[in-house]
Amino acid sequence: MPLPLPVLLVTLLVATGTPSGQASPEQGAPSLPSDAPRPPEPEGSGKPRDVVPSDAPVRSPDVEPSGVSNTEVAAPPRAEQVPVGPEGTQAPEAATDAERTKNYEEALIAWGLGEVERQVELAPQGKVLEEVLVAAEEVVAPMDPYPSLLNIFHVRTRDEVVRQEVLITPGQPYSEALVAESVRNLRKLGLFSVVRAVPVKGSAPDKVALLLVTKDLWSLRLNNEFSAVGSLLLYLRLQGTEQNFLGRGKKVALDFIMRLDTFSLGQSYTDRRVLGSRWSLTESAAVLINRDTGRAEGSRGSLVVSRPLYSLATPWSLSTSVAWNMETARQFRGADIWQLPFPDGEPVPYIYNAREVAAGATYTRSYGQRYKWNVGMGAGAYHYAYAAPVASQLTDAQADWFRRNYLPRAEDAGYANFSLSAFEARYDVLRNVDSYTLSEDFQLGHSVLATLRYAPPVFLSAAHFAEGGLSLRYRVHWGDALTTASAAASVRQQLNAPRPGVKEGWTNRRWAAELVQVSPRVLGGRFVARGLLDVNIDDLSERVSLLGGSNGLRGAAVDAYSGKRLLLVNLEYRTAPLVVRTVHVGGVFFLDSGSAFNKRPEMVTTVGVGLRVLFPQFNVFPFRIDFGYVLNGDRPPVGSRLSLSSGQVTEYRPGFLDSP
Repeated sequence: MPLPLPVLLVTLLVATGTPSGQASPEQGAPSLPSDAPRPPEPEGSGKPRDVVPSDAPVRSPDVEPSGVSNTEVAAPPRAEQVPVGPEGTQAPEAATDAERTKNYEEALIAWGLGEVERQVELAPQGKVLEEVLVAAEEVVAPMDPYPSLLNIFHVRTRDEVVRQEVLITPGQPYSEALVAESVRNLRKLGLFSVVRAVPVKGSAPDKVALLLVTKDLWSLRLNNEFSAVGSLLLYLRLQGTEQNFLGRGKKVALDFIMRLDTFSLGQSYTDRRVLGSRWSLTESAAVLINRDTGRAEGSRGSLVVSRPLYSLATPWSLSTSVAWNMETARQFRGADIWQLPFPDGEPVPYIYNAREVAAGATYTRSYGQRYKWNVGMGAGAYHYAYAAPVASQLTDAQADWFRRNYLPRAEDAGYANFSLSAFEARYDVLRNVDSYTLSEDFQLGHSVLATLRYAPPVFLSAAHFAEGGLSLRYRVHWGDALTTASAAASVRQQLNAPRPGVKEGWTNRRWAAELVQVSPRVLGGRFVARGLLDVNIDDLSERVSLLGGSNGLRGAAVDAYSGKRLLLVNLEYRTAPLVVRTVHVGGVFFLDSGSAFNKRPEMVTTVGVGLRVLFPQFNVFPFRIDFGYVLNGDRPPVGSRLSLSSGQVTEYRPGFLDSP
């Protein structure tokens, strides 16, 4: 149902919080793992194309719900062998009071040093670690433009929760590599807007202490994720969350998710340290309610228990999970259900019932030092069933045409899987890339992931296939610029005996490539360019990409263009932020050019301006408001050229690039 623009703006201001699925490593339902089978992925309006939405359950449960990515983990026994970032390796640069005011994190470091009354240790490496100090700033500090009374409603993260994530203990030699890794892990917990490490002088010349300066994100909050074009609200997620229950890092949440056809009510709980151990538990459940009838029409949920790769020295991990999804899937174009062009009669509504259940387990063994090898093995089973609902009243001819051309393929399978990831354990910290002023961690060098899966015909109705995928990424940090090149490909060999309606031979042939260039600072801001190509051939899931609006072609009508292939180019200049009492506000000038197509691309180009707003007390990614103008295509009404969303436009990318 379309909502007035003022309502959207009020929602933006009132529901300020971490965008769901961006800042926090767990969002009730874990993300799809790299070696999971590929069921049909919802392409709901306004959501990132080909990405499982944050409210969807895991379709296959080989998950690693950890603050440390399984494809970016190293295990160095000697710190001097590993290139490290700046965390914990050097003193913060000297700065005047005026410069500290402009640099949010440097101001917090200066405050933290004053709190513990210590001086920076300029050469900490190898000295005996005497103690770990924590300086935790209030969520609302004197420098922030909010009343300090709000601190009454927030429990700061307990010091012991911070210390238990530090990978070096008092009495051991100080290791710059382990300190840098500890800071990366703390940032990935989703509890803090700022984590910085500073070595400080100990009680003797041969001793050193580690100071961790932290600032919590507001934990009792209304997290949100939304997408709107003009007055049309495409997607809204409001999550009432205590993501740091009693300051202990536990997360409890109540979810409200509204789409054009349904809203869902659910809950989730995440415990990263069950009973103080290294085991993690995540569970979620939700009921789906039809907006027109007010009746329940489905449910979804998941349960994951795992021991993740929690540090660079962790030799193994284990994950087990189950998940289900029962829903009526409706594909929209704009505000209306997509009417598919049946060639011999009335159009067919793009609606189908989905019944999906999956379970499995994965064991991962980690090898190597600077150049890392992770080997994963697992097994699982799933049941996917899809059918047009009786309410669609399709004729036999329409139902057969719909099944052959658009309906995802029903499938039952038991499978064994194997994965191999290889990467370089080298990291850098940059600022003003995606989040204006906060530190961001980037893994540099190569990262390769290969997956193999075999599904034997264990039951009469089970699928029999073998499939493989390969993803490659290489990232270079040169000067103040960052270049990332990614590519992925997958293919599947059907081994079933010939059956009616079942494609034989090679299927699910897909490949994609992306190049992202972040320029050095220009007048304080940065140019960001991205090129993306996604090609599908013989897709068993009949995936269709929609383009237009906030998902990459800003200024065009929402979901105006569709096809099984996608070509997209984005060019932005993101200004340096203007800091108003710690609120960061910046501008964007952009050019988008893209096409969703089946055979040949017909590029549509738009230009426009935008606004970015970052509230570092509440989120680590900015909100964006963009207004675009179509240069060579159909131009929507002026109000529909305005789009609102969270995060940067470059986050709208196929998840296939990371896990084929």
